[in-house]
Parts: sequence; C-alpha cells; structure tokens
Amino acid sequence: MIFAPVIRRAAYAQAPRSADLALQRFLMGALAEPVAARSAGCSVTQDDKTTTLQLDVPGLAREQLSISIEGNQVRLSSVEGAPRQVQRAWELAADIDAANSSAQLENGVLTLTLAKLEPVSKATTLAIH
Repeated sequence: MIFAPVIRRAAYAQAPRSADLALQRFLMGALAEPVAARSAGCSVTQDDKTTTLQLDVPGLAREQLSISIEGNQVRLSSVEGAPRQVQRAWELAADIDAANSSAQLENGVLTLTLAKLEPVSKATTLAIH
C-alpha cells in the first residue's frame, strides 16, 4: 500500500512551494545567459554597434596569437611553437566589420572589440517608361 499526501490543486496552483521557486530561479539563471557569455576565462558584452570579447591568455605574446574574422565568425588560435596552445571560435549574431574592429593584449587579457557591420540597403529605383 502506498500513502501519498493529497494537495488540492487550487491551493498548489496559487502558492508554489519554496523548493519549486528555488529550482525555477536556478534554472532560469542557468539558461538566461548564452553559453559563451559565461564560459571560463571569457566574457562577452554587447551594445548596438560593437561586441566585446575579453579572454584570459596568460603567457602568450601578441606575435603568438592569430585572429581571423570571416562573416560573423571569429577564430583565435596560437601559432605553432607558442608555450601554450589556444583554439577558440565564436559565431556572432551579426556580421563583423573587420576594418573597424580592434584587438588589444594587456597583462594576459586579450580584448577583441568587434564592430557590427551595418546592413546596406539593396533598394533600387526603377524608372517608369
């Protein structure tokens, strides 16, 4: 024989248990941030015009890092012979304007400031004959 407590549905629906609320807060907090924004050694911030990536790359010099940008993808890798191997890649929501983007390495922290490419209007005007 199994005994289970019976709770009226109306009473439960109006006042969830504190354990349920704690689990909901935990899950919403874990799922609210994108995975890239909370990965170890990396932080991502965005505004209307730029996306900024900050990465910890201790022990590597400017000459030992290679950054490539293609469309909306950014790839970071260390060159052969570097004291430490790094390979990371990100796919952003918008295409990147490589000409207006910059990279800075200071005290083992690489800061990539990636300018978003402004969409160009492809509208044309037709002459009426």
